[in-house]
Amino acid sequence: MDNIILNWSSGKDASFACFLLKKDKKYNISALLTAVSVQFERVSMHGTRIEVLEKQAALMQIPLEKICVPENADMETYNKTLENKLNTFSAKGIYTYAFGDIFLEDLRKYREEQLSKINAKAIFPLWKMDTNNLVSQIEDAGIVAKIICVNDKYLGKEFLGRTINRSLLNDFPANVDPCGENGEFHTLVTDAPFFKENMKIKEGEIIYKKYDSGDGKWDSGFYYLDMKLAE
Repeated sequence: MDNIILNWSSGKDASFACFLLKKDKKYNISALLTAVSVQFERVSMHGTRIEVLEKQAALMQIPLEKICVPENADMETYNKTLENKLNTFSAKGIYTYAFGDIFLEDLRKYREEQLSKINAKAIFPLWKMDTNNLVSQIEDAGIVAKIICVNDKYLGKEFLGRTINRSLLNDFPANVDPCGENGEFHTLVTDAPFFKENMKIKEGEIIYKKYDSGDGKWDSGFYYLDMKLAE
């Protein structure tokens, strides 16, 4: 059995990748690896609170490792921080990393190039899966994922808190990928077959953030639903 690290976003794609890897029996997930913002103490892009992330790992009974990066860190800083963390796994003899990416070729190439620097490899359990069918498989697997972030160029804030399932797909605009693979939305998993129990969550406030390239080439606005652990 090959010891591997699972890139854990806290969302549905990483969760379904975990589900498939556990069924495969060829791999043992030694740790979850997540990039978190030092400034906001949340999962980068998803906006998941660190305490919620840590609760997921506890329910999965898998150690959690964090890559702590400054807000708006440049790629050089991020890559160096990443490489330092990956070297700690290499020291333990772990050279395989799993990702929940589906079809973004540039992202796959980036991951493979970074791992090649330490003679490690990447595996992609969901690669090239049909995303419409993937939503059905996620639902059938018993994975419960709620939308906690939307890009306002694609979706309105009324989609926050919605559960990912077949029914939801009927409400998505035609330009939205069923799995949000182009960054249209992000999710938080609150239950899965590999959780010891359902994670009890309560919805908080809705927060809006605007990001831009600084040179006027692009800008994006995101609505975030703040999810907290229930008492």
